[in-house]
Amino acid sequence: MTQNELQVLVMQISKKYFGLPFKHIARFNTRLKTTGGRYLLASHDLEFNFKMANLPEFEGIIKHELVHYHLHIKQRGYQHKDLDFKKLLAQVGGSRFAPSLKQGQTTRYFWLYCCENGHNIPRKRRFQEKNYRCGQCGEKIRFVGQTSNK
Repeated sequence: MTQNELQVLVMQISKKYFGLPFKHIARFNTRLKTTGGRYLLASHDLEFNFKMANLPEFEGIIKHELVHYHLHIKQRGYQHKDLDFKKLLAQVGGSRFAPSLKQGQTTRYFWLYCCENGHNIPRKRRFQEKNYRCGQCGEKIRFVGQTSNK
């Protein structure tokens, strides 16, 4: 989807669900990571996460940002906590939250150390064993190997 296609889509959704024109700019912002979109108060523009453009929930994200837009233009409560926002969002069927883009949990590896008495010491970073002692018993520490969180 291009910037022009996004602009046309936002204008169509605004006209269809709100009955009001969208007179400002809608664009993609590649710096958005965890949010679906945002409404800029100063310029009245809308920015959307490019990675969510192909998701089926993208229309709901557009509706959500348009609720902010139209309520702010009408000088009514446009924040998430306001009753006007909640009512209009439910009326047009916009999404309350953006879907998660996480593919799955990555495997984290830990360095495993053990003292002479058998106390396990998992660490995120390696260290020189000769400089440290076990915090529980005071014995020398030796390197055992690498382990994962799974």
